[in-house]
Amino acid sequence: MGGRGMATIPIAGGRFVIVGGASLVGSATAAELLDAGAAEVTVFDNFSLGSDAAIAHLKDHPRLRLVRGDVMRMPDLLDAMKGADGALLLAAYMTLNMDRDAWGGLDVNIRGVQNALEAARATGLRKVVFASSNAVYGYGPGVSGELVENTPFHSEGAPPAAILYGASKIIGEQLCRHYKRKHGLDYVVLRYSTVYGERQHYRAANALYIIETYDRVKRGEAPRVFGDGSETKHFVYVGDLARANRMAFESAATDVAVNTSGPRPVTTLDLVRMVTRLAGSDIAPEFVGDTPGQVRLTSGGAFRIAHEEAHRAIGWKPLVEMEEGLARLIAWKESNEGKTS
Repeated sequence: MGGRGMATIPIAGGRFVIVGGASLVGSATAAELLDAGAAEVTVFDNFSLGSDAAIAHLKDHPRLRLVRGDVMRMPDLLDAMKGADGALLLAAYMTLNMDRDAWGGLDVNIRGVQNALEAARATGLRKVVFASSNAVYGYGPGVSGELVENTPFHSEGAPPAAILYGASKIIGEQLCRHYKRKHGLDYVVLRYSTVYGERQHYRAANALYIIETYDRVKRGEAPRVFGDGSETKHFVYVGDLARANRMAFESAATDVAVNTSGPRPVTTLDLVRMVTRLAGSDIAPEFVGDTPGQVRLTSGGAFRIAHEEAHRAIGWKPLVEMEEGLARLIAWKESNEGKTS
């Protein structure tokens, strides 16, 4: 850790850049920072994966600046970060996109992070928060029990795209460490679980499952459960993550990587039952086998992603239980904004 308070950035009056900001987490974090009194929040995105819909509710905010730019173009990043205090690095290909375009994914997840860190260094930013993932622990039978911050990476038997994604996040974390050691750039790494909530996108395999289940039930079809439904899923509500991002900037913590997971794991069957109930139905689920070659819900055995270290480092813990978060997501989906986006 640096000297006490040195890595602290007060949100009120601060200027922040959210790289990959036209996204679920990006829009929620922008709102969180603006509500806490940030002087300016710059949403930086190339809109290849992000969407205008994700930030439509914010675009007229007087302290929000929208910059169309690409992490693969250094001048774009340098322009966006000039005069900023902190940057949240969200831009990334996730597993489904990595499966379609591994080349592009490695470019964005590795070179893009390197570019963003270099721009942060060159413009004198005080702190970077890097969005990593619990994918840094890998996939497969080796991933079990308590997943804590020093759990090793497991790759046996997992789809290449999932391993490429997890490995790219490990490299991103190490680039942050490298910039701290070489240039003194303060950083906090947050290892997100699967994010869900209002303005849900359709890109993450696990989060997509929530929406697909809801859509099926609303059509009067039985929701599908893969296997016996005992597989564990780890979700975290988007509002809780937005708070974690803010607290990472505000805290004196630096040179740390911590898990930011939801209150507790949920099994596939429990998840499907919750969504069915919230959709106003009691239709029984249909148990189905896996489709060979399909990249779908990633997980494994029963494990828990421990978030106690995040409380020690930045004072954060998750507050929103899964059923409450799902109720908020569904209320949004049924609202005018959710229906038109």
